[in-house]
Amino acid sequence: MERTFAIIKPDAVERNVTGKVIEMIEAGGFKIVGMKKIRLSKCQAEGFYYVHKERPFFGDLCAFMSRGPVIALVLEKENAIADWRTLMGATNPANATEGTIRKVLGVSIEENTVHGSDAPETAAFEIPYFFNQLELV
Repeated sequence: MERTFAIIKPDAVERNVTGKVIEMIEAGGFKIVGMKKIRLSKCQAEGFYYVHKERPFFGDLCAFMSRGPVIALVLEKENAIADWRTLMGATNPANATEGTIRKVLGVSIEENTVHGSDAPETAAFEIPYFFNQLELV
């Protein structure tokens, strides 16, 4: 079994579509082994997205991710990272495949509903950023 990290972003929480996202996650065969609703400070968002600190969108991304609550999740299944990336869809909802979370629920390239780890190394950083081992069941 493989684990990956996911976030239901502030735009989805604001639009009250978290249940739809969770339904799609479970329908995709994922087991949710960790879940919590939190509100990131700007500093916490900057720490989480530090790999993008030199990118022009870094400031806007951190402001967006700290503007309201998010749902942090740890998902488990065979090939969890690749399968979660597929279920999320392309970053830009306009380019996402039909039936993916971002195509169905995404608003824009900035407000695209969900985040997910893109590699085992990323998941290894992201999961413990939000969860300790006692919180993963």
